[in-house]
Amino acid sequence: MDNGFGSGEESLVKLQIEKMVYGGAGLAHQTDRSGAGRAIFVPFTLPGEVVEARLTETKGESGEAALVCVVEGSKDRVGPGCVHFGECGGCHYQHAAYGAQLGLKRGILMETLQRSGLTSLPEVQVHSAEAWRYRNRIRLRVAEVAGELRVGYVQRGSAEFLPVRMCPIAAPLLWRAAEALLKLGRDDAASAVWVRAAVEVEFFATADESKLQMTVLVRKEPGRGFAEFCGSLQGLVPELVGAGVAVLAADVPGRGRKVQRVREGAAWGVPGLSYAAAGESYWVSRGGFFQVNRFLIDSLVQLVTAGRRGELAWDLYAGVGLFSRALGRGFEQVVAVEAAAGDLTQTFKGEGRQAVAATTVEFLRRAVVQRERPELVVMDPPRAGVGAEVCALLARVQAAEMVYVSCDPVTLGRDLKAMVDSGYRLMELHMVDLFPQTFHVETMALLRR
Repeated sequence: MDNGFGSGEESLVKLQIEKMVYGGAGLAHQTDRSGAGRAIFVPFTLPGEVVEARLTETKGESGEAALVCVVEGSKDRVGPGCVHFGECGGCHYQHAAYGAQLGLKRGILMETLQRSGLTSLPEVQVHSAEAWRYRNRIRLRVAEVAGELRVGYVQRGSAEFLPVRMCPIAAPLLWRAAEALLKLGRDDAASAVWVRAAVEVEFFATADESKLQMTVLVRKEPGRGFAEFCGSLQGLVPELVGAGVAVLAADVPGRGRKVQRVREGAAWGVPGLSYAAAGESYWVSRGGFFQVNRFLIDSLVQLVTAGRRGELAWDLYAGVGLFSRALGRGFEQVVAVEAAAGDLTQTFKGEGRQAVAATTVEFLRRAVVQRERPELVVMDPPRAGVGAEVCALLARVQAAEMVYVSCDPVTLGRDLKAMVDSGYRLMELHMVDLFPQTFHVETMALLRR
């Protein structure tokens, strides 16, 4: 049946890209003979471009399309810096000059916040650094392809393995370690047992690339010899100071998706890294969370903490205490709250420092009952944001100032709207480009009562 838009999902269409949307695609509209329009999302395009694309999926008033060719290109279009761009699911904007990437992200952030109902937004201040070689951590799949061991990522739009031979957004040490791992898999029979047992491997390095940690994820440990394997790898990569095995158990259901259970296996060397950032040293256990952009961590910490002073500050979702330590320079008492608080409770000690092993909701419920009121609340939640209950509890706490660090503009907008409705004013917005070449946006928002 002819719906006026073409003859099926494999139709070729000519489109003009209007703008970029969160998620990495360009938005165009296809109009049928009656004048009705359908929103079409086309990845790897830029605003103003005229492209030819193939419709791959249509649902109601929207559809998705694959780019076939660029008919009229943007002045901001550049050649990608990686041979795997387009196939690999990791990067989305390598076809755009870096200055253009920053402008696109800034525009998407503003539009997303406005759609949340926020008005009179402050000017977004943009902070950036080196656009390549910035990642201090990568996690690679390991598989045999045509009889040869390869490392790789996931193919875009699927769960399929994509072998790669470069990753230019990773710190060079990380990729050097991946190549050394494959060399051992080829040339060293004893090490090959461990390399072939690996499902995935994760590398994490200090900002200066002087020290490296490795986690090998396996379905089943292949027996002894892990220390010898690590020693051989250290012979090729002297920066390796510690490694461990994570044994993957069967996936278990959890809130609509599968949750992977892991138990610790063999270990070698030291169990973590001392990571220097923002004038402090942070102990990060192997596998622990830390900000991924080695060039912008100092700038982020300064934005969140510089010039803020008082008697009491709370750092919610504190992680290893990235902001907590810096806050200690300006506040008499800093309370750092983290559900997975292993590293935090071991290292955030001393006068004026308190580490609390609890969820943010649990902590705030108690604080409201006890009528505690800090001058400053800092929060850096996961992608899901802080949510309605935390916003409601913070409204009751009534801290004079709050700093919200977010990696998702949609949940940020939702939460900021709730905070503004409760009496806070949005004073500053900063976009910190922690993830160049991708659509991901990191934002710092400052609110005051």
